[in-house]
Amino acid sequence: MISYKKFVCCALLSGFAIFYWCIAALAAAPQYDLILKGGHVIDPANHIDQIMDVAVADHRVAAVKKDIPDSEAKKVVDVTGYYVTPGLIDIHVHVSNGGTPLDWFTPNSRHREVPEGIMTDIPLDSGVTTMVDAGTSGANDFIQEMMKVTDHSQVRVLSWLNIVENGMFSGLEQDPDNMNPKRCAQIINEFPNLIVGIKTAHYGAGINLNSPPTPWAGIDDAIACGQLTHRPVMVDTSPVPGRSYADIITKRLRPGDVHTHVFAQQFPIILPNGKVNPIMWEARARGVVFDVGYGSASFWWRDAAPAIQQGFMPDSISTDLHLGNIQELSLTSVMSQFLIMGETLKEVIQQTTVNPAEEIHHPELGTLSPGSDADIAVLQLLHGNFCYHDDGNARMCGNSKLTNVLTVRDGAILYDPSGLSMVDWQHARPQYFGHCPETARMIRGRRRCSSAADNFPRHITNYEGLGSPFPLEPWLQVPGNLGNNPPGVPHPPDLTRQYHSPFPDHPRAQPLANPKDVYPVQEQSSDSEHGQQ
Repeated sequence: MISYKKFVCCALLSGFAIFYWCIAALAAAPQYDLILKGGHVIDPANHIDQIMDVAVADHRVAAVKKDIPDSEAKKVVDVTGYYVTPGLIDIHVHVSNGGTPLDWFTPNSRHREVPEGIMTDIPLDSGVTTMVDAGTSGANDFIQEMMKVTDHSQVRVLSWLNIVENGMFSGLEQDPDNMNPKRCAQIINEFPNLIVGIKTAHYGAGINLNSPPTPWAGIDDAIACGQLTHRPVMVDTSPVPGRSYADIITKRLRPGDVHTHVFAQQFPIILPNGKVNPIMWEARARGVVFDVGYGSASFWWRDAAPAIQQGFMPDSISTDLHLGNIQELSLTSVMSQFLIMGETLKEVIQQTTVNPAEEIHHPELGTLSPGSDADIAVLQLLHGNFCYHDDGNARMCGNSKLTNVLTVRDGAILYDPSGLSMVDWQHARPQYFGHCPETARMIRGRRRCSSAADNFPRHITNYEGLGSPFPLEPWLQVPGNLGNNPPGVPHPPDLTRQYHSPFPDHPRAQPLANPKDVYPVQEQSSDSEHGQQ
């Protein structure tokens, strides 16, 4: 029979052996999930422009340095010959249907306009990992946008909130009575992590024929909401009588406010003598931000090319992507056009990463700093003869074309059409050659099992909102509901009279303070409410 002393000695020795075995196992285990190896890293936020490796661990950038050993990662992807950048940011897209009436396609609809929101994950093919919906939704329909679109997107989706309560496609964009800075501020304060600012768009001078024109209503109300919430305003507004372009950019807009569609034909940015209009430099000196917002009718070579040649470059490059232009437009195609106009690759990367991140007050994005979210684009710069056209059907040719070959979002490889990160099928792990058992879980009518060639994540499965236990309220179960409910469906809660989120348990909702604290604004007189001068 073993003595107690021998038993204790054996137990201690066994414990030490297990401890050292665990230490050795941990030391041998790879510390990174992924290494993108041998690429030319361009990270303007950190002033990096050289060949380096990028390592990812636990959904975050773990290291950016030279010659990281392959043995330190579970997966290594050779990106030699490519450019590795932070995930691209597009601050002007349209991803929801806004205030489109449910019966928009019928003859009796109050507004017959085709909704133009895109599927949010399409821009992954351009290396876009963050996009900002540009005011498609207003206060009345933002929650629908969030629960139907934002919460179920692989791409990070943020928003500019339209100052028009019913948003775009509602038929109410010309109605100043549908603009409410306090209501706008309420929604922003409920969802501060999602809403980056306020959008005013397409507003002329009002529709009430019984009162004087109010050309400044859209801009002034948007700025009022911006002042209440300490957020920038994005302006898509053309000159009209009583509202000159010079006054918009040199007097009305504040430092940090964004003028999108800067190279559209309606803006006098190039004088008849071919020189950049001095008001452009004046506005930039004041801190006004100039964004491309390419769109379907907002980019002309005749404005952009002379401006670029004279050193007036946009602060950010964006697409204004929607269903009307998605067949031809992408962020990398717009970036390519600025390359052939004379910008450098480093400049266009800066205009799609760190610059837009700063413009939307999210400096944690658009960077490869260790600890930041692992959002990464791997780009290829092609040289040859490539031609592009503007929105005026004019052509320009050059020798550069930028394409995206791989997109990493939150540490997962979400876009890899050529299999750059994949193994040859003949060298796949044994599971690849097996058959899915009948006991495998059914998802969306298909039997799913781990028969992939490797187990690296290629889909974000834990992003906030997916599979959320928060059911839609009855009024939200009707898409595009604006309060014209069918019998038996209750009206939406009156958000103008309650000061807490209608979805207080939703993970994105933030409780509001006392309304007097949220809206410390002085009441304006009726004469100046909409900027009448």
